[in-house]
Amino acid sequence: MSKKSINLALQGGGSHGAFTWGVLDYLMEDGRINVQGISGTSAGAMNAVVFTQGFMEGGAEGARESLKNFWCKISNLSMFSPIKRSPLGILTGSWDISGSPAYAMMDFMSRVASPYETNPFKFNPLRELVESTIDFEKIRACKDIELFIAATNVRSGKIKVFEGHELTADMILASACLPTIYQAVEVDGIPYWDGGFSGNPPLFPLFQTTESQDIVIVQVNPIERLEVPKTAREIQNRINEISFNSSLLRELRSIEFVHRLLKENKLDADHYANILVHRIEATEKINPLSASSKMNSEWSFLTHLRDIGREAAKKFLDEHYENIGVESSLDLEHEIHWS
Repeated sequence: MSKKSINLALQGGGSHGAFTWGVLDYLMEDGRINVQGISGTSAGAMNAVVFTQGFMEGGAEGARESLKNFWCKISNLSMFSPIKRSPLGILTGSWDISGSPAYAMMDFMSRVASPYETNPFKFNPLRELVESTIDFEKIRACKDIELFIAATNVRSGKIKVFEGHELTADMILASACLPTIYQAVEVDGIPYWDGGFSGNPPLFPLFQTTESQDIVIVQVNPIERLEVPKTAREIQNRINEISFNSSLLRELRSIEFVHRLLKENKLDADHYANILVHRIEATEKINPLSASSKMNSEWSFLTHLRDIGREAAKKFLDEHYENIGVESSLDLEHEIHWS
């Protein structure tokens, strides 16, 4: 069976990154897709390196097993956390954890005190998990998949893209560093915050580094919301979504602009790539989830998101597999001009 090659761009989104786990799981199970490059931010960065390590060790099945083990460990970390759903939430089937007193306290403290005050010893439960799970020597030696991990330079505000051949645990943690929870992560003396502020995920590193011109964006954070946020939490959540998607929209505008100029023969096709853009998302199922659920790491929730991701990946392949290598399946003009 011949395979079609793609590049993946994986968004961050806390526990909602389990949706991406499901997408990757189905793509590997289906067997028709070959991944040449991956860019990732935050949870997307973790999915990227876990997937790559598993693929190096055991091909498609190795990648699936590696992702499952990683998210199981994420769930195990939360078993003794005081931040859990309320009994009412469990009874009603809500994944929202905003009713948890511990979550409410953490949310309040993040607004009045910095992690330099509340977390002076830089405790980060993800560090031990990342360091114990990922063999970075193996990742740095990988030749089959190009990796690009985004973080935000705190001083300049610019994006920093770490490449696969140089990756360390600090770079992955920098990509996932939420500044209201963790102190900035330093790499070579430079402080970094979550890559979502500057590239969620970055597309440009994939343009010239692989043979495939197809980029499949696995989108966790919705670009569009029809309802107007009314509560303080809803407003803050929408602000974060807009902020974390702004860089992606800028890149989509650039790609659409190049598409138009190439179509009008105003650019030399030998020097400008005709990037084909696709997207896997599940807006109707992800949008109703609260912002607080991004910190819900219950196994039942993670597998629920995984199943949504698998369903979304199947739908994408069923509807758009023939577009891969031929034309974009994402309507870029609609994405950048919707109002």
